[in-house]
Amino acid sequence: MSTIYLDFNRKTPVAPSVLEAMQPYFGNHFYLPSQQHPLAQAVTESLEQARESVSFMIGCDAFEVVFTASGTEANNLAILGTARRQKAGHILVSSIEHDSVTLAAESLQDSGWQVESISCDQFGLIDVDAFVQQLRDDTALVCVQLANPVLGTVQPIRKIADFCHKRGVHLHCDATQAFGKIAVDAVALGVDTMSVSGHKFYGPPGSGALYLRGGRELSSIVFGEVREMAVRPGPENVPACVGMGVAANLVSRCIDEVEANFCELRERFINGLNSSVNGVVFLGSEEAGVLPNTLCVELPVAASVVRRAARQLVVRTAEPGPPPDEMARVLEAVGRAPGQIDRTLQISLGWTTSREQVDRVVDMLAEACDSADL
Repeated sequence: MSTIYLDFNRKTPVAPSVLEAMQPYFGNHFYLPSQQHPLAQAVTESLEQARESVSFMIGCDAFEVVFTASGTEANNLAILGTARRQKAGHILVSSIEHDSVTLAAESLQDSGWQVESISCDQFGLIDVDAFVQQLRDDTALVCVQLANPVLGTVQPIRKIADFCHKRGVHLHCDATQAFGKIAVDAVALGVDTMSVSGHKFYGPPGSGALYLRGGRELSSIVFGEVREMAVRPGPENVPACVGMGVAANLVSRCIDEVEANFCELRERFINGLNSSVNGVVFLGSEEAGVLPNTLCVELPVAASVVRRAARQLVVRTAEPGPPPDEMARVLEAVGRAPGQIDRTLQISLGWTTSREQVDRVVDMLAEACDSADL
């Protein structure tokens, strides 16, 4: 029986059209975009076309897109680059952020910054009224992700942005998990900076971008030859940028169809598990909104039992550590006990996931639970 991969929130494969588009830039079109001869200028045009494609997917102007090597770098650039432009103050970070956000913010404590956590409810959702009470006169930066990769929870970013703007506070949004699953409009969200990761939506690893709202300024966190709006020096990885641009085009063309398909498959998964497994618990708030491809499910048996019984199934499980991995840390932050965390699977569907695969996985999980009862 072939492997069924349902861990697309952590890594997607590179789309064939993306790989094909990248190939010439490893060989014939290897020139630096900054070179002044005609062959290099053609590479520059390809780079800017990729920037246009990414900006269209994000919902912004091309001049607001800074290419990076990853979503992790984009998060670090947004946080550290914002902090370096002002005196030390207060930072608010949601309790379920990615490590690249949490650790970047915490690193500023050595420079006198105070970092405070924004708590989430049992669904991973921020209480906006409680968040507003945490804002201080010296709050300079707020970091809240658009969608959580473990729970699938989608945060009320626009409401948070409105309160931040009233106070003159910079809002950074890690949106890496949203692209390729739901439509995203940076302008409508009202964020000041927003991170993108190419390998989350069928682009190449080592590709990322930072949306920098027009008029906002950042300090560079590395130094060298001036590139990318003078905030990200060094030569651009042209093959990766071109590949991410092609992937962004795919997202822009098909996101409505993709979202509708994910919703159908997710509902099929939920109905199948509810009818086949007793005591199953789905985490995340359906009413508040979740990523349509994401299910976080607590089963009546340990995840280790499922791994042994369904070796051909690739899903995400928590690794308690120490230190705990992202999934364990997120589940702890929303109040799940160690025994509950040990029984939790995180399932993320991809563009290639079929109804037949969903049905097979439901059967696998039901059989694993039944075998544990014997």
